Amino acid sequence: MRLPAAAHTERPWRIHQLTPDFELLDVWATPTPGGPDDFGRLVDVLSSFDPTQSSSFAVRTLFAARWMLGDLLGLDTPGGGIGGRVATLRGRLPSDLLAISEDGPPIDAVPFTWLYILDNECAAEIANKTVHGILHAGWVPDGDGAYRGQVAILVKPNGVLGRAYLELIKPFRYLFVYPAIFKEMARRWRRYDAATPSANVGSS
Repeated sequence: MRLPAAAHTERPWRIHQLTPDFELLDVWATPTPGGPDDFGRLVDVLSSFDPTQSSSFAVRTLFAARWMLGDLLGLDTPGGGIGGRVATLRGRLPSDLLAISEDGPPIDAVPFTWLYILDNECAAEIANKTVHGILHAGWVPDGDGAYRGQVAILVKPNGVLGRAYLELIKPFRYLFVYPAIFKEMARRWRRYDAATPSANVGSS
């Protein structure tokens, strides 16, 4: 379920102090119900998601097309990414977050890098020639005595190219990518929930 911007901006997330020059693109509630200590499961589900192996044909096709387009236009070259076109946000981390930065499960399928993982919040970054992006996830009370995940996407577009790219992919994100990703996340969550005891990740 898509959420209003205030669902992200009005919570005291640590990411706010790192991203004053980023735009909030989307906020979503994830289909991941659980208890107060289940945020670690959400981190594991997010980090293990591989769009090229998705059960959704639309997701597999769109991501394959994106990687092909990236190769064709040189969007994903090292010079256009973290440490090339843009500096990592690790340089903005306060000392307590810097001590635990990049401390998380590997993200092999997509080129995100962890910034930090806490008990109820995590953030990872990605960059190419179009945008510098942040994937933020949090664990929040659902109002009925349980908890659920919440995901936000923050971006800093790279000029006209970046804004044109975001506008181009916008309908695909809403019509195909997000619905399919969250549907698969729900399936993964149920499998994980059945097989794995509650885990807690990070430190506050």
